Amino acid sequence: MKQSSLLMNRNSITHKLATVMIGSALFVACAKDRDVFNKNTASAHSSEVLDKWMTMQLRLMRNTPGITNQGFARPFAYSGIAAFESLKPGLNNSYRWSDRWNGLTGIPVEDKAKNYFLPANVNAALAEVNKALFPSATATDKAAIDSLENALAAEYRSTQTAEVIEHSSQYGKAVGAAVVAWAATDGASNASAPYTVPTGTGMWQPTAPQFSPPITPYWGNNRPVIQGSIAGAQPQPPGAYSADPSSPFYAMVKSVYDASQNLTTDQKDMAIFWRDVPGQTSPGHWLSILQAAIRSSKSKLDKAAEAYALTGSALNDALIACFAAKYQYNVVRPITYIRDIMGHTGWNTQIGTPAHPEYPSAHASLSAAAGEVLQELFGNRGTITDHTYDYMGLAPRSYPSFTAIGEEAGRSRLYGGIHYTQSIDAGFDQGRKVVANIFSKHK
Repeated sequence: MKQSSLLMNRNSITHKLATVMIGSALFVACAKDRDVFNKNTASAHSSEVLDKWMTMQLRLMRNTPGITNQGFARPFAYSGIAAFESLKPGLNNSYRWSDRWNGLTGIPVEDKAKNYFLPANVNAALAEVNKALFPSATATDKAAIDSLENALAAEYRSTQTAEVIEHSSQYGKAVGAAVVAWAATDGASNASAPYTVPTGTGMWQPTAPQFSPPITPYWGNNRPVIQGSIAGAQPQPPGAYSADPSSPFYAMVKSVYDASQNLTTDQKDMAIFWRDVPGQTSPGHWLSILQAAIRSSKSKLDKAAEAYALTGSALNDALIACFAAKYQYNVVRPITYIRDIMGHTGWNTQIGTPAHPEYPSAHASLSAAAGEVLQELFGNRGTITDHTYDYMGLAPRSYPSFTAIGEEAGRSRLYGGIHYTQSIDAGFDQGRKVVANIFSKHK
């Protein structure tokens, strides 16, 4: 009986050990499966592929002729959205922006039986979008787009199978093609349709020294890329025009003139730093700031793509709302009033006056929008130093927050002599309203 009991105990222990070993083996197998799965999620990848394409896009924004300053918001926005959508096979459910893109269709459905290498998805998508949205790029820059795409694809093939890279690239190109088709219907092609400049007392007119005709008078009719983003974002009418020296309008313009007579060195530097043309363009300046934020935060591919998509989209949509208001109100520029009404015929601005009406300030609107998105996504990061124009020999400028960057960008237009304080404040309100719409409808 004792031997039988011992045998039974021994068998029981053996069975338990076997059960533990099988359970351990299953746990290890599951862990390996999870590891394989995690490698296919966007959060497991660095944002290096986006960094390289942002650098390429900054080059294109700096070099490409035939696109207006605000027009560079389109490739910024559409590239970010294409990058984000190309990551669909590797995004978790917390990223629910796809249902907010305004009219985007044709995004391919992922093949769950296939393994995607997500950086290859992004590479192909961004090559597709940048080729299409910079049609007037120089031959050298067009070749550089192809070169970057091919170099990254070759790099990926050194660690992944040819099959994986092939279907990842096909998926990315299909996403890019869908975004390009969507962009083609946003109304931008009609933004420069024939336009008769309104005439009348206090109305905008072409400004010295080029006296160029108005640019993109119908940009405000463009379709926003995010549903509901510009709802309620139109500013109140500007103050009533008057040439009376005792009027609020005269005092508003005089504050621009007075500021120009007492500019500090820092205010002059600020105006030049945010001039952006010639330079990186205004959307390009904010793309540079975004790139630096992604680098300093060491954001993974998912977070970086979200930031790319939302910053560009908010900036793009804020400019649509802004241009709608500009051509609705047609407010005279400071240089015209100061010369013709105040009698300072030799007065000039610190930076060039853009060829479109004054109210509200586009720079304030787009910068408030971009700054608020970055503040929402990255939070307070301590001192932020903007090195965008190191390549031009301009000293970098530092700020306590992304919001503060946007505020300085807007205020710089007063010191540049091209905007009234009222217009800058209206632009700030407009940009912030666009961002509030974007995030309030998402939460």
